[in-house]
Amino acid sequence: MERESHNEQETIAELQRKVDELERYLAAATDQRENIVVTQKLTKIYGKGATRVAALKEVDLKVRKGEFIAVQGPSGSGKTTLLNMLGALDRPTRGRVFIDGIETSGIPERRLYQIRREKVGFIFQTYYLVPTLNALQNVLTPVLPLKGSKRYEKRAVRLLELVGLKDRMHHKPGELSGGEQQRVAIARALILNPGVILADEPTGNLDTKTGAEIIELMHRLNEKREKTFIIVTHDHRIAESAERVLYLMDGKLSDVPTEAD
Repeated sequence: MERESHNEQETIAELQRKVDELERYLAAATDQRENIVVTQKLTKIYGKGATRVAALKEVDLKVRKGEFIAVQGPSGSGKTTLLNMLGALDRPTRGRVFIDGIETSGIPERRLYQIRREKVGFIFQTYYLVPTLNALQNVLTPVLPLKGSKRYEKRAVRLLELVGLKDRMHHKPGELSGGEQQRVAIARALILNPGVILADEPTGNLDTKTGAEIIELMHRLNEKREKTFIIVTHDHRIAESAERVLYLMDGKLSDVPTEAD
């Protein structure tokens, strides 16, 4: 009798574990349907022993399609590491990353380039334009390895018109202002029509007026093209105009600012 009672308890416990697992699975599936970016317990550790640094500590993040989010925090808080994880530029130590329903943290390296190219667009503080190519050619660099890349040329022209460079598309970076170069970089980020744009200090190298123009352009793309923006920034204007502001401090993500912010 005692043995039967024990077996019954084990069966109930096993059923409860399966129910809990199913609930977690269903919750994750719901997150992926409703959110274009999801992280679960995202952790990144660099080094070992005395040099061990936890750049990200169990970060849970959900971003709805079409959101415009600013991420702030002091230098060294993990902001760029977070963008690298979301953009599949680096691997998490632990945890999971989903972009548009695809778990990038579980994809082999040989296939990650497709995620970077098709699902995510990148905008950097330094524009990373090829100095020997003109604006139109720079916008087309992400599609050069693709078959039929010629068909993207019309889209590149339209994007340069969209960002206000209709008359500058045949100029090389050295012939463009900083703001114009950043506009080229934004057009390049959009060439494959990604759903998510990750920006790392996009106004950091620009003067006040030009920075305001770039902020206005990003908002226009967010509203009219439904692009999701996740922007790491120290620019208070971006934070003030964002739909949501998140704060990173010592690798931990919060929606409440810390004293160091």
